[in-house]
Amino acid sequence: MLKCVQEVVHSLEPVLVKNTQYIHILERLLEPERAIIFRVPWVDDRGETHVNRGFRVQFSQALGPCRGGLRFHPLMTLSIAKFLGFEQALKNALSPYKLGGAGGGSDFDPKGKSEAEIMRFCQSFMDELHKYLGPDQDLPAEDLGVGPREMGYLFGQYKRLTGHFQGSFTGPKIFWSGYSLRTEATGYGLVFFARLILAEMNKELKGLRCIVSGAGKLAMHVLEKLLSCGAIPITISDSKGYLLDEDGFDYVKISLLRDIKVQQRSLRDYVKSNPRAKYFEDAKPWSEQCDIAFPCASQNEIDQPDAIALVNSGCRLLIEGSNMPCTSQAIDILRKSKVLVAPAKAASAGGVAVGELELSNECNLMQWSAEDFEAKLQDMMKQTYERSLKTASEYGYLKDNPEALVHGGNICAFLNLAHAMIDQGCV
Repeated sequence: MLKCVQEVVHSLEPVLVKNTQYIHILERLLEPERAIIFRVPWVDDRGETHVNRGFRVQFSQALGPCRGGLRFHPLMTLSIAKFLGFEQALKNALSPYKLGGAGGGSDFDPKGKSEAEIMRFCQSFMDELHKYLGPDQDLPAEDLGVGPREMGYLFGQYKRLTGHFQGSFTGPKIFWSGYSLRTEATGYGLVFFARLILAEMNKELKGLRCIVSGAGKLAMHVLEKLLSCGAIPITISDSKGYLLDEDGFDYVKISLLRDIKVQQRSLRDYVKSNPRAKYFEDAKPWSEQCDIAFPCASQNEIDQPDAIALVNSGCRLLIEGSNMPCTSQAIDILRKSKVLVAPAKAASAGGVAVGELELSNECNLMQWSAEDFEAKLQDMMKQTYERSLKTASEYGYLKDNPEALVHGGNICAFLNLAHAMIDQGCV
């Protein structure tokens, strides 16, 4: 949380110098509207009782009802929930839509649990959280450890407790759980954002080597869209190591990767069907020769040595998929080496478009085609990109400054929130 705040405050220096009243707005904004902590008791298949902690931080509703993910991971804490909520509030404020930001989850680990155990945990989790949810207050989305299965169980209990189909949760499959392309939106948006940056350089994605970290929904959809754009994605990774396929992944190979992940097998199994590929134990992909990097695993996954490896690998553009994937030291290395970093607040905002669609009555009455949705998503990413650059220019950051997108995005998001908070008074 501290690192995130420091970056934003650094970006806001020229704003605060011009208008000192924003200092008080910033002080208010840095304190979440509410932070909810609760216990989640559940019973495993052996009849033994366990207790986990649940968190939901509704950081800001100044612009509208909250949207933000739920994360189930053993390292989840209140501090991480605050960080996720703050980042989401700024991400949503930077988008063209009127949404607030929230984050949360639990220190429950779904790995190794049976379907019945996960269902019982999700039901217990929702027993408490449902009091703070609703279409005009807060509706959760997927994050690490929370996918279609978990969202289904969560929504089922929410519906059971509230008694009606109130609002929608953001997940795939059927109408109650949100738009059918929700999981694709963030990954596709990352690739669309990369295309916008490359277009400014009179370049295109076709033929460029791309390294991707992570092996979850986000990383898989990035691979899929990179492939459709003619790029050559060559890596994915998990907590144990990374997989390299110098020939690049194709649709058949991506299907195999999905099967491996669904069956909770090791990425090493991919090599059995593709002997030219290599799996590197206890390693990260950042030293592989590439043009663009897409970190899509977790925060702080790229440290100072990784950043040096990226620079030496020829990387000139880094598109943040996960929230703040680079440590402060890594960012310093990348900027000094003229590697352009596209911040997650802007680049990974694709899912926000789905949140806006879900809140509109129109979305509940019609099914958008994939082509219609992609067109809307591309337009949304373009608006986010252009308003970030425009704001950066207004505050003295030139377009070729590697920090322009970061500072412009932070300033634009803050000003949108600040204006709303001023208009609404001290509430």
